[in-house]
Amino acid sequence: MKNSSGQKIPEIKDKELHRITTTTLVYKPDFTYLITKRAPHKKAHPNKWTIPGGGLTVDDYIHTPQSEHGENLWYDVLEKSLKREIREEVGLEIGKPKLLVDLTFIRPDGIPVICFSCYTSYVSGEVRIDLDPEADTTDFAWVTLEEAKKYDLIGGIWDEIRQVDEILKSRKSFPRISHFSF
Repeated sequence: MKNSSGQKIPEIKDKELHRITTTTLVYKPDFTYLITKRAPHKKAHPNKWTIPGGGLTVDDYIHTPQSEHGENLWYDVLEKSLKREIREEVGLEIGKPKLLVDLTFIRPDGIPVICFSCYTSYVSGEVRIDLDPEADTTDFAWVTLEEAKKYDLIGGIWDEIRQVDEILKSRKSFPRISHFSF
């Protein structure tokens, strides 16, 4: 199978199933942003710099209280998953995430991925990549927009940092916590 540009894409076994992921650009008031380096064992973008995040699993909600609105119904699952991923990967507490952009890609193993890329404020903690049980992160840096250009970032990440930098610098006051919205 080929995409609209004529590039070969892996075979997709079930066209209705997608892996759901979130990434989060964590920022500080001095307009620095947390970037992390992916481990060499990662299926997509090994050894590239990115922003922290990870995938939604059934365990993110199945053992939590269900909604009062119905059986087998859970709310705020993406936000809970996102905050869990940030704690696991880098050991930070963060503010309430705000959606920046969504994107889709197909992993080399043929699994389609939808990614909700968010941004939020740093609240507390020291970056600790040694806490990640999967060892998915091998390095980190707090960078400005200009400094981020020096890193081998996954395509599109620098533009996400630029967008957030513009949003934050256009505000009259620098909010500590943002709102999650679609």
